[in-house]
Amino acid sequence: MTDIVVASAPGKVILSGEYAVLDGAPAICMAVGRRARVTLSGLAGDTFEVSAPGFSDQVSCFRLSADGDDRIQWTNAGDALRIVDSVFRAANVQDFAAQAIDLNTVEFADAVSGAKMGIGSSAALTVALCSALLNSADAAAIQGIALRAHADLQGDVGSGTDIACSIVGGLIDYRMKGSTVTRLDWPEKLSYRLIWTGSASSTTDKLAKLDAGASMPSRVRLAGASEAMAATWRSGDAVKIINDYADYCEVLHKFSIDHDLGIFDAGHSELWHTAKAMDLIYKPCGAGGGDVGIVLGLDDAAIEEFASKLTPDQAVLDARLSDTGVRVEKLETGQS
Repeated sequence: MTDIVVASAPGKVILSGEYAVLDGAPAICMAVGRRARVTLSGLAGDTFEVSAPGFSDQVSCFRLSADGDDRIQWTNAGDALRIVDSVFRAANVQDFAAQAIDLNTVEFADAVSGAKMGIGSSAALTVALCSALLNSADAAAIQGIALRAHADLQGDVGSGTDIACSIVGGLIDYRMKGSTVTRLDWPEKLSYRLIWTGSASSTTDKLAKLDAGASMPSRVRLAGASEAMAATWRSGDAVKIINDYADYCEVLHKFSIDHDLGIFDAGHSELWHTAKAMDLIYKPCGAGGGDVGIVLGLDDAAIEEFASKLTPDQAVLDARLSDTGVRVEKLETGQS
C-alpha cells in the first residue's frame, strides 16, 4: 500500500511590530490565502526524490545515512533544498521510508516576473513539510520542530512570527518570548488591500544590517510604538487603528532612516504619501524595501481609488486574510 499525504500552510504579512518583535515587542501578523503545499508519496527502494516547483525545475535525490550529523546524503541538490536538511534535522528523522517529496510554493511568486513576493514562503513551506512528515496539523507537535528548522535555515535570525502565523492562521498577536500567540478578530469596518511593489526584498539581509549597525534611540521608540499598536489592534476599533497608524508609520520611517534599512524604498514611500493625501493608511509589511505593503481605510471605495493610482509595476495582490492555518489536506491510500 502507498500513502499520499498532502499538507499546506499559509503565507503571512506583518502589520505592526516589524523589527521591534526582536526586542520583545508584540507583532501583529495576518495569514494570507497563498499556501505552500507539500506532497509525500512512498517510493520503492531507499532513495528520496525532491521536486520544488517555484525553486527549481530539476528533481533532486538523497538517501538517509545510518548515523552521523549529516544524515541526508544528496546525490544532487541546490541551496533551495536546504529546507529539507533543516526540517529533517529538526525533526530528528531516524527511520523514514523513501518518499517522493513535492515542495510547491508557486503561489508565492509573481506570475509575470517569477519574483518571490515576500509573504513568508520559506516559513509556510517549513510548516507544511513538518506537518506532512508528522502527518499532523497539531500546533503543539509542529511548532518546536518548525521553529528550529526555520532558524537553522535562516542562520538563527528572525523572530518566529511567520512560523506561528503559518501554523495558526488568521490574525495573531505574537511575542517572541515563549512564542506566545493570541488569535484576534479582524475589526469590523476595516477595509484593506495588499499591494505588491513589483520588487523583491531580502529580510535576512536587512536583519543582518540591523545587527551590524549601531542601535539608535528610534529603535526603542519603535518597540514602544509596537506595544501601543498591538493594544489598538486588540481593541478591535477600526477608527482607532487608522488614527494610531499615522504615528506608528512616522516612528517606523524614522527608525528606517536612522538604521539605514530602506524600509520605505522601492515605491513604499510614494504609496505612503499618496495614501496620506487620501486619508488612508499605507505601510510596508515586514522588512520592507520592496515586497508587499498594505493600504487600510474605512471606505472601500477610497481604497479602490487608491489602487487605481498604482504604477504599472505595482499591483493589488490577490490574497486576503486566511483563517485556516496548517492543515493536512488529504490522506489517500492506494494499491502499490
